[in-house]
Amino acid sequence: MRRLLYALLMLPALSACVNVNVHGDPAAHAGERPLRVATYNASLYSDEAGGLIRQLQGDSGHARKIAAVLQKTRPDLLLLNEFDYDHAHHAADLFQQRYLEVAQPGGGEPLRYRYRYLAPVNTGVQSGLDLDRNGTAGGSGRDRGNDAWGYGLHPGQYGMLVLSRYPIDEADVRTFQLLRWSALPGAQNPIDPASRGAFYPDEVWKQLRLSSKSHWDVPVRTPHGTVHFLVSHPTPPVFDGPEDRNGRRNADEIRLWHEYLSPGDQSWLCDDQGRCGGLPSQARFVIAGDLNNDPVDGDGRHEAIIELLEHPRVMRMATPRSEGGAQTARAYAEKGIARRGAPEHVTGDFGPKAGAMRLDYVLPSTGFSLQGSGVFWPAADHPDAAIADGSDHHLVWVDLVP
Repeated sequence: MRRLLYALLMLPALSACVNVNVHGDPAAHAGERPLRVATYNASLYSDEAGGLIRQLQGDSGHARKIAAVLQKTRPDLLLLNEFDYDHAHHAADLFQQRYLEVAQPGGGEPLRYRYRYLAPVNTGVQSGLDLDRNGTAGGSGRDRGNDAWGYGLHPGQYGMLVLSRYPIDEADVRTFQLLRWSALPGAQNPIDPASRGAFYPDEVWKQLRLSSKSHWDVPVRTPHGTVHFLVSHPTPPVFDGPEDRNGRRNADEIRLWHEYLSPGDQSWLCDDQGRCGGLPSQARFVIAGDLNNDPVDGDGRHEAIIELLEHPRVMRMATPRSEGGAQTARAYAEKGIARRGAPEHVTGDFGPKAGAMRLDYVLPSTGFSLQGSGVFWPAADHPDAAIADGSDHHLVWVDLVP
């Protein structure tokens, strides 16, 4: 515990050492162009099936702002959280062709990604079970969403989209949409404090899926070798009751990556294709996503994200930072919502109840060298602030070389 507290206290000091480069600047090592990896919760979703497609078929000011941020930062490898999935990939096509490939006001040159990966997720997919214990399975509205494998009003809501300038080895992609929560070593059925019994009946607990969306290992063939892009979007640790079922699930969704990187017998860790085991010890990776867990502030079981940050295979690096985030966090502090963590490290503004928190992460493996990092959250008086409010989250990026 003392070591963890020391690490947290050192985060603000380490952040001052970040050298934030504009993409395209000469790398520290001559002749080596850094690999820019980013995550962005874009909030490109709709409460109606097909709603995102209809938005993108029109003239979506929201999508234009998201595209402008991407044109400005120009990641080589990118995860978009909260991008509704559809089987025919219409939304992904529209976003690429009508937004990314068209110069946006405040953005930059058109941006084209030759490669992408998207797949079904658990959100909105009905379980046929009474997961919220309201006496019925399914129903309508929020009740229906609560009984899906992951909360959502229709299948594919809050999905994920990976975009890449470099080839993706689709045959070697691993997905963990179907992995049972109870399969995770140490997983614990939430306890109902009123009855002091398990919140989920045993027959339900044995069927529950761990991932609220999915967990993907997407191998990408970059100029620096194959990089395993480990992406996910754990459930928020709120919207539940005293049993803390979402808080427990969030922690265990994060812990899945910790297990995936760790040695030992992992015969339980089987992907949707039936392949079992974790990531080979020599493989390079980048973990990315809205993990919905701040190391010290807000709701959630903070030990889960701290243990991932401190995993021996995860690079020790200065935390990405921004001026706009610091301004926002300090403004909340003046209103009585103070942070224990460094204000420069926040990645989103979640309103007057939660304030600003660090929920979005890009975590490279050891073996890389960090050339720069940042959170795209300009100061309020900066011209780029006009495109930075397309989502309540902000893009996080890192520049890597071998």
